[in-house]
This record gives sequence, C-alpha cells and structure tokens, in this order.
Amino acid sequence: MKRLALILLAFALLPLVAEAGNGVPKKSVILDGLDLDSMRVRLDETDMQPLEGIWYYPNEEMTVGIERYRGKRNIGYRIILLDSPDINLVPGTVIGYIAASAVDSKYQLWLYSQRDKVTLKKPLECVATLNREATTFTFDPPRWKVKVRFNIARFLPTLFRGVSIVPEKTGETLPVGFRKMYPEGGTSTPFNRIRYL
Repeated sequence: MKRLALILLAFALLPLVAEAGNGVPKKSVILDGLDLDSMRVRLDETDMQPLEGIWYYPNEEMTVGIERYRGKRNIGYRIILLDSPDINLVPGTVIGYIAASAVDSKYQLWLYSQRDKVTLKKPLECVATLNREATTFTFDPPRWKVKVRFNIARFLPTLFRGVSIVPEKTGETLPVGFRKMYPEGGTSTPFNRIRYL
C-alpha cells in the first residue's frame, strides 16, 4: 500500500516537475495597445524570422501574433492574443512561449491552460512543428492516460505484483495548430483559403 501511495504521489507531482525550471512565467502578462493593426506595424519594423507573423488558430477561432522575445534560457518567441470571440480574453494577452530545439522545424511550445480572472496560468508544454513553407505551425497537446490494476487474488505473488500500472495508447488524432495570415501575401487572408476577386 505504501508503494501505491508513492507511485500516485509521483504521478501527481509530474506536471509540477515538468513546469519547474523551464523559464516560462507562471502567469501571463497583458501588453497594452496590441491589436491586429499595431502588431502588423510592429512586425514590419523588424527583420522577421519564419516563425514570426500573425496566425489564425481555427480550433478556437482566435488570431494571435508571434514575435521574438528575449526571455530566460532558450525561450525565443512569445504568442500574443490579438482577436478572439471570447470577450473575457483581452487583446494583448500573452498566451504562450516558444523555444527552438536542435531540429530546425521542431519547437518547444508552452500554452497557458487555465484562467485566473483576466490573466492566464499553468503553462503546459508540447512539441510543435513549423512546416517548410512556414505557413502552418502544428502541435499535439500532451495526453496522459494511465490504468492502475489491482489483482487481489493473484497467483505466484512473488512473480506477479498485486498492483500494476499500465500505460494505454490512445487513438491517433489530428494535430491542432496555427495557419499564417501575415506577412505572406500581405492580404490578411489565412493560407489555403480561396480569395475571390
């Protein structure tokens, strides 16, 4: 029983250990005066990297800006909310951070997962991929699924333990992500969408 308690405690502390030391602020900040137009001007005044720009997140119907950020450790970009149908979210809210990896197209991505009044908190980490054309930025959110089995009437107790933890694979799902709207084409039209003239 003591062993089961230690195992459950380890799983409970796992998200806290993953969050510690990554350099991502525990709570988001709100940057005043940032919207679509001001973000476009801000980006035009820099020598943009492929990841920088204005992106559309179709799953949440929100528009975000990604810009360079000089943060702690390896964090090189931040994600800023520019427009959302959710009126409780303030434009200019930093919703996440991005860090480069050893692979050019792969990044560490942290997105805040909970609200605290007007700010966001609890950044969760996942791996994101920027496609070759820098038009899509996809990520697969972390999923944790563990089964704990109790075998009270066990056979050969020294060989087969009474408690076992079995990871369970979930079915394949489509990754979620962002589609670039700006600067490519400069029309503010999301990519892969037909423009009628």
